[in-house]
Amino acid sequence: METSDKSARQLYEAIKANPTRPRFGFGRKAAVINVDLQKAYTNVGEFATAYETDPKQMDYVNAISDMARSKGLPVIWTYVAYMESGEDCGIWGTRTDTPDSLQNIKVGSRRSEFDDRLNIDHQKDVIVNKRMASAFHETNLPSVLNFHKIDTIIVTGGSTSGCVRSTVVDSLSRSFRTIVPEECVADKHESPHFANLYDMSIKYADVVPSQDVIDYLTDYQMLND
Repeated sequence: METSDKSARQLYEAIKANPTRPRFGFGRKAAVINVDLQKAYTNVGEFATAYETDPKQMDYVNAISDMARSKGLPVIWTYVAYMESGEDCGIWGTRTDTPDSLQNIKVGSRRSEFDDRLNIDHQKDVIVNKRMASAFHETNLPSVLNFHKIDTIIVTGGSTSGCVRSTVVDSLSRSFRTIVPEECVADKHESPHFANLYDMSIKYADVVPSQDVIDYLTDYQMLND
C-alpha cells in the first residue's frame, strides 16, 4: 500500500489537476438522479444528520434538473423513508435507535421531505422511495432508464461517501456513463467527501465541474425516440 502525507482534499485536487484516465464522456441520452436531497440531510441546524459542502449545491442541482427537464430528459429524485416499524430498513437499521437513526426517518415525516429550495415537478419528475444506499437497489429505476433508452447518468445529492457513491458504482456496473457534478454532492465530513471524489474519478465516474454538465445540457438536441 502506498502511503502519503497529503490530505484527501490534496489527493483529489492533484488528480483533478492532472487526470490519469480519460473521461467516459456524455453519451446519447442522459438522465439526472438526485439522491436523497431531503431535510434529514440538508436542513443544517434542524437535524443532526444534515450537512452542507458547497452553499450553492441546491442552485446547481436546480439548474441541471431544470435544464434536463426542458430538454425532455428524465429527472429522478430519491429519498429514504421507512414504515413505522422500521423493518424495511433491514439490518441497516439495527446499529442505533435514536430519533436521528436512519430507520426512524418515517414515511410522511419532516425528515423525509425534500428540501424546500428544490425545483421538483411533481407531474413530470420521477420520485423514488428507496430503502438502501443505492438508488438502483430494489427500485423501479432500471425500468425507467430502460424505457427512456438512457446511456448516461448524472448523479447529484448526498452523501458523497454513501448513497452517491453506491449509486455511482451501481450505475457503472450497469454500463452507464456516469457523471458527478462536483458542486452538487455533499458529505458530513471533508475527508470522506474528497476521498470518495478521488476514488470515483479514478474508477467509476467523470467528476466534473457543474458548469460542464450545464453546458452539455444547454447544447443537447432532443432525440426523436
